[in-house]
Amino acid sequence: MYAKFKHFFDFIAAFIGLLVLAPVFLVITIILYFDLKESPFFLQKRVGKNDVIFFIVKYKTMKNTKNDKGVLLPDELRLTKLGTLIRKTSLDEIPQLINVLKGEMSFVGPRPLLESYLPLYDKFQQQRHLVKPGITGWTQVNGRNSNTWEQKFEYDVWYVHNMSLWLDIKILFKTVKKVFISEGISAEGQATASAFTGTIEKHEN
Repeated sequence: MYAKFKHFFDFIAAFIGLLVLAPVFLVITIILYFDLKESPFFLQKRVGKNDVIFFIVKYKTMKNTKNDKGVLLPDELRLTKLGTLIRKTSLDEIPQLINVLKGEMSFVGPRPLLESYLPLYDKFQQQRHLVKPGITGWTQVNGRNSNTWEQKFEYDVWYVHNMSLWLDIKILFKTVKKVFISEGISAEGQATASAFTGTIEKHEN
């Protein structure tokens, strides 16, 4: 029952959000275009509900700078000053309202991860795909990228089995607080989150 209400709320809120934030959306797009000298949007394949693949839309915060061998430089060397500010304030997430409007994402849910991670999940971790991925989620308000991957999956699966209106409201309020204090943006010692390479000790369930 709540899932149907949540889908309706997501659509209406995303539509209103895009209208209200249209001026901000336009300004950031223009500024990023001149800062990066390329498209300000970042599109990447991510995994949604029931393992359906979709293209997530975010603001680009890193340049596509490569070394002399044609390999992309580390994130910390490609992340621009403006990109750092945009990530710190979570403004890079604004374009995902388009994904919510299209029904690919929700405002609250496990964050959509890379398609290449699919073969690495155990059965327990795969449960995170039983619901729509979200712009924010239980993991994001409990450490975000400062958590280990195992901790993230524990939070994600817990949310799947405890999803409710009041929990979503709690997560949204806590997200606003997290944005203001800029907590857990990246893993310790890294500009962005580290890649998931699989869990050594698999869950049995």
